[in-house]
Amino acid sequence: MEAKVTAKTRYGLIDGLRGLALVNMVIYHFCFDIFSVYGLQPRWTLSPAAVVWERFICFSFILVAGASLNFSRRSAVRGLIISGAGVLMTVVTLAVLPDFVIWFGVLTCIGASVLLTQALRSVLERLSPFVGAAVSLALFLLAYNVPNGYLGCFTARLPPLPEWLYQNYLTAFFGFPPRGFYSSDYFPLLPWLFLFLLGFFLWRVIVRLRAERFFIRPIPLLSRIGKHTLLIYLLHQPVLMGICFCIFGHF
Repeated sequence: MEAKVTAKTRYGLIDGLRGLALVNMVIYHFCFDIFSVYGLQPRWTLSPAAVVWERFICFSFILVAGASLNFSRRSAVRGLIISGAGVLMTVVTLAVLPDFVIWFGVLTCIGASVLLTQALRSVLERLSPFVGAAVSLALFLLAYNVPNGYLGCFTARLPPLPEWLYQNYLTAFFGFPPRGFYSSDYFPLLPWLFLFLLGFFLWRVIVRLRAERFFIRPIPLLSRIGKHTLLIYLLHQPVLMGICFCIFGHF
């Protein structure tokens, strides 16, 4: 019988992993601002090191967010707040940095994933966490290139998806962007909802194995940072741009 997941215990290691992802993201965005926004090396984001770094940050952020839903209080409210923060990011980037506008960024993705998973939670919790994790991983890999027009991941490439799926910004939210669509931070529901679900089920696997006690001990400093993820996420870019202004003397 599966051990019950509760929200009473604070898992410091989860906070620490979230804090590590956040610190990584802040450093990455600082490099992005210097190289891409200020044009010192416009193609920096296409370099292999930058691509791997960015993917690592995204994977860790979304996986930890999925795991955290298991002991999150008022999940629906939190999902709405995160989604609202995602909309705010779109409005701000449209007004201030339209060349680097964010449509359906990671906050929008996590907020929507929280709401959808919470709505289906009674069904998901009936599944074996091992089966749920395996199916979520398989679906994530299968849907990884949906935004690029086909199913498959890595060298496995299935026949292209119908073009009529890729219509407008509404379909872009689900993972079917139209031609000419651009976002400097794009995380549609497909495939990233499945990565979020993988995190949700992985924590339940940990609980089933009675290994959650290993996640109680915090990571110095990183765990404290990880408790304030949303606030730091919203504030870090204005701070970074202010630093860049001090360095370069202009926006």
